[in-house]
Amino acid sequence: MHLGPSELILNQDGSVYHLNLLPEDIAHTVILVGDPDRVERVSRHFDQVEIEKRKREFITHTGRYKGKRLSVLSTGIGTDNIDIVLNELDALVNIDLVNRKVHKNKQVLNFIRIGTSGAVQAEIPVDSFLLSEYALGFDSVLRYYRGQAERLTEFEDAFMEQTGWDPEKSRPYAVSCSEFLLDHFTEDRICLGFTGSNVGFYGPQGRHLRLQAADPKLHEKLASFSFQGRKLTNFEMETSALYGLSSLMGHRAISMNAIIANRATTTFSKNPRKTVDQLIKWSLDKTLLL
Repeated sequence: MHLGPSELILNQDGSVYHLNLLPEDIAHTVILVGDPDRVERVSRHFDQVEIEKRKREFITHTGRYKGKRLSVLSTGIGTDNIDIVLNELDALVNIDLVNRKVHKNKQVLNFIRIGTSGAVQAEIPVDSFLLSEYALGFDSVLRYYRGQAERLTEFEDAFMEQTGWDPEKSRPYAVSCSEFLLDHFTEDRICLGFTGSNVGFYGPQGRHLRLQAADPKLHEKLASFSFQGRKLTNFEMETSALYGLSSLMGHRAISMNAIIANRATTTFSKNPRKTVDQLIKWSLDKTLLL
């Protein structure tokens, strides 16, 4: 199948449209961060930086960390941006950009998200590291693609029933991380979590400033959901699409969260930057054996 110019959009130099990258610009292990300023906080640990490119909020540095080639890329906030980033990264390795045809033999990328998050269960301490074993997506990105991701439909059904979820909102979908990366990144110090990926920071996460809540008990409903001994552990805004799209494309993905707040105890980290930097260094060291 030939991909037309309106579908596979390229810049004048042949790079993919939003990320401004060429196939040789990325490594096969890509660290994803939301904040563009966090890219340099990762790449400063590199032995050398070979490539620096940016367009809009998408900044990419590729280099070597203790001899291993890695890329770090900022996604911005939200699952809509994850849709852009994953499709264009996949295109770089699995589509012939010159002839606009999909390669017969597919390559597999490792995606490691390093982000911040707020816990919703009191027992998860501020400044801890949480690995999202599962994610519950309140976005609808995955609904626009055909194919079967590693979905946990029994969790979805239980959530709808327990919370009395408004049918006018998107039906949440439950997805899992890469088992390969889960085994590689799991350690005693790491909390395993069930992460809620929300479509906003305020109302969708039960925060309200001037606007009134459509459901004043939304936060309590989310925090109290429990199925097969699992509760939602934390909220952020990207992991569900990362896991769902990676599964559909045949890539591996994992989301590492620096817990800088706890909504249940109303506490916030006294030094969130230190916690994030510690998670960055720990995650970089874990990539060496991939």
